[in-house]
Amino acid sequence: MQLNFKPKKRLLMRMFITSLSIIALVGIGLAWLVNVLYAQNSYNEETAKLIAEIPSVAAELKEHNLIPDTSEWLDENNTPERYIIASCNETFSQVWTSSMAVERGLFDTCERFNDIRHDTPPYHLTLADSKNYFVYLLAVEIAHNKYNLLVMKDADKLEQELNKFSRRTYWRLSGVLALAFVLLVSAAYWGMRPLVRMRNELEQVSSGKAKSLSEDYPVELEGVTQALNQLLVQSGAQQERYQNAMNDLAHSLKTRLAAVHAITDDASLTKHSASEKIMDQVSQMDQLVKYQLKRAMLGRKGLKQEQTPVAPLIEQLSQMLFKVYRDKQVNFSADIPTAHVFPGDQGDLMELCGNLMENAFKMCISQVAVSAYYNDNSEFVLIVEDDGPGVAQNIRQRIIERGVRADTQKAGQGIGLAVCNEIVISYGGQLLIETSELEGAKFIIRIPI
Repeated sequence: MQLNFKPKKRLLMRMFITSLSIIALVGIGLAWLVNVLYAQNSYNEETAKLIAEIPSVAAELKEHNLIPDTSEWLDENNTPERYIIASCNETFSQVWTSSMAVERGLFDTCERFNDIRHDTPPYHLTLADSKNYFVYLLAVEIAHNKYNLLVMKDADKLEQELNKFSRRTYWRLSGVLALAFVLLVSAAYWGMRPLVRMRNELEQVSSGKAKSLSEDYPVELEGVTQALNQLLVQSGAQQERYQNAMNDLAHSLKTRLAAVHAITDDASLTKHSASEKIMDQVSQMDQLVKYQLKRAMLGRKGLKQEQTPVAPLIEQLSQMLFKVYRDKQVNFSADIPTAHVFPGDQGDLMELCGNLMENAFKMCISQVAVSAYYNDNSEFVLIVEDDGPGVAQNIRQRIIERGVRADTQKAGQGIGLAVCNEIVISYGGQLLIETSELEGAKFIIRIPI
């Protein structure tokens, strides 16, 4: 059995590796540059010292009769100091060697230097005695004579100083990198704290302990938190729409199922006629299912796309309700001009009229009236009224909320009027409850055309 262990990708590790790599690369580059500049500066300082000591160098040249005795300025610099010197002509062939250079057998210094003279100082050479030297080029003119002098100094001491300086530089770089690592770790965990907090809040949302993310996040995360909060709101609204749609569907199907039972129990109907009426109710159920599913997907605002004739739908619903409430012998009247249309979806109109008319048939004593017209404010007005007990003034606003019922003595879920109110509000309209001239409840719907 082979186990394949794949480590998880960690954002912090990527940040550490990338940041430290950049810092290390820049630090090493700077350290190298500092060392190069230090070496060049040391070389320049030694060159400046030799230039300042040219009279002493010239004294050694005078000792070998390379400078005429007429040079009076040498009289005060007649204390020779021994140097490792080689004199070169214009093609860097060695034409003279100091006594100290002769003792060391350095007879090909100019030729060796010619190979590196175009490099950047400091000039470092291993000469004939197998020792390392720093070479300083002095192009001077003494007593009208031009000299290309190569002055050599033992590199051991200078290299020790350079190595010492280099070690100090890299130790300091190590300290900077260690401090940078500590600061990076601190900055990373401090910077990641909002993300950890966001994860915890999302877990609370997932477990139902919170409904949204808090607001006080850094500016860089505000867009993310706002988008997540908007997504949570949309998800909650979608879930609520599905829940409401299922409740509304059950509420709407209840009346159609009651009508089907009434049709099957009606002995006066022939089998063919009963089948036709049952199929009509089944067709209405199918329309209701499609309507509620569409409403759950799109919401109310996605359904306002058409105009629906009112009178045929009222006639269809009244015939169904006559079957359900046939024992009450309801006297129904409808005052709806044939040309009048509802400014919206047929499913919405069916929900409105079905719920209001069913309540009216259920609560009435013997009379139900439905009317529709256009008022002077360019509004479609639908009125459903009955001669029942009516709705008390103190609960008229409350009964349009889901789950609130005016009559608790009769079966029901208390969502019919809430559905009507939601539909009316989605069209920018208004649902009013008043007292009817029939002495019962009067429901008035006003929807802008």
